[in-house]
Amino acid sequence: MSEQTLKQWLLSDAPASRMQARVAGLYQGWLRLTSNWMTLTGLLILTALVLIAACAPLLAPHDPFDQDLLNRLKPIGFDDHYLGTDSLGRDILSRLIYGSRITLYIVALVTLIAPVVGLLVGTVAGYLGGWADQILMRTTDVFLAFPRLVLALAFVAALGPGIENAVLAISLTAWPPYARMARAETLTIRSSEFIAAIRLQGAGPLRIITRHIWPLCISSLIVRVTLDMAGIILAAAGLGFLGLGAQPPSPEWGAMISEGRRFILDHWWVATIPGLAIFTVSLAFNLLGDGLRDVLDPKDGGHG
Repeated sequence: MSEQTLKQWLLSDAPASRMQARVAGLYQGWLRLTSNWMTLTGLLILTALVLIAACAPLLAPHDPFDQDLLNRLKPIGFDDHYLGTDSLGRDILSRLIYGSRITLYIVALVTLIAPVVGLLVGTVAGYLGGWADQILMRTTDVFLAFPRLVLALAFVAALGPGIENAVLAISLTAWPPYARMARAETLTIRSSEFIAAIRLQGAGPLRIITRHIWPLCISSLIVRVTLDMAGIILAAAGLGFLGLGAQPPSPEWGAMISEGRRFILDHWWVATIPGLAIFTVSLAFNLLGDGLRDVLDPKDGGHG
């Protein structure tokens, strides 16, 4: 099949099979996603972050834990320390590269926990209604009543410092918005005619929720998750800054800022560079989230 024929097949208005319709839909969504240069920029930054994290041992010029007290607080471009050194003489670039692994680790774990819990709680509450809805939504309201970082601090204080406990604390504070969104969509879906038809065929609540409601909530959930990533990264950096996240000598970006804040006036690069890394990755997730909202959200799709 030639390139022109393949393009015509992908852009066909009358697909001949379900597979063609699915592939064509993915292709057209990709075209809309990449037609916005800001979204494409965010995607490229995050792709670069994943590649940097995967190839950290090859890219890092030094061991991120090696200390050289004779070369502490050296400026950018000193010798082969391209971004300078910190107060213990450790190479900042190497610690930044290895720190990207911790950032992605936190993002991945929170993404696996918070949206799943929120989707489960929201769809069950929306479909069952009654006392189940009241109990689940009032519990959600309790979590929403507190600022996320304050609640995360309370959980970490109870669980103890550490990266796993920080991930658990962030997840426990991140799921309520997903539950609210899933419940709102479920309330709309459960009154539709196709759900009534499925119910008449004998399908139980569990089958209806998992096989028919969840797939319809996934696209909005993906958009919300992507837009929330910046907040998750900032919460993790905040916990690290306060010494409640990843523990020394781990090269976590928030902890690097905390360590460098003592020298911010005379040796600005120690704290500024990891801060710029957090800003860049957070911005990339927001740019990508805006593009995904245009592609996946049926209420806003196609306006990018």
